[in-house]
Amino acid sequence: MTVHERPDDAADAGPPALRLPFDVAELDRRPIRTERLRLRPLATADADDVWEYQSLPEVLRYIPWPERDRDQAREHTETRAASRRLADDGDAVFLAMALVGEPSTTDAAPGRPREDRVVGDIMLRLASSVHARLEIGWVVHPDFHGRGLAAEAAAATLDLAFGRLVAHRVVAHLDARNAASARLCERLGMRREATLVEEEWNDGEWQDTASYGMLRREWRALRAGRA
Repeated sequence: MTVHERPDDAADAGPPALRLPFDVAELDRRPIRTERLRLRPLATADADDVWEYQSLPEVLRYIPWPERDRDQAREHTETRAASRRLADDGDAVFLAMALVGEPSTTDAAPGRPREDRVVGDIMLRLASSVHARLEIGWVVHPDFHGRGLAAEAAAATLDLAFGRLVAHRVVAHLDARNAASARLCERLGMRREATLVEEEWNDGEWQDTASYGMLRREWRALRAGRA
């Protein structure tokens, strides 16, 4: 039996068994499908949709992105879209939250229908390969808040992290003022583990960071409870 074939109980308690490297090319071929979304690798062609939420002050309030003009934002999307592999600590991949049936803000080529609109994106970062720890983060266009889309996407990404990648632990770090994201963490079953007081200087003030975490055995118990 190889390390990747261990029963779940053994995988939970045993040494780290992250399945790396992970390339999002497999999600190009077969996106993650939820009830209303397709989660696929973020692409340069998504830049216009991303700009629709990346440019909003209510989004920038809680995410440490600087204000960017449209050209700078496109370059930022290109940079994130080019990050497609988890292999070394610090690597990150970004999945577009494409809302099925919602037309993109990007004009389609003549004779072709518009793609599904990207209403947000999900990050998965390799925090520590030695300790099998991943970090998750998300952003959603405010026009689509309150519909459970972030929860839908984040739950599917946790399934990817704990199932496909066999993470031991997934963490989320967020601006402590971001009550909506804190509620989402708790809805997902993540545990608030710390508040780091005045950890970062952003927007002309010191800001607290809330840290949430979940273990693979906790994820498995939640999935078993939903079955």
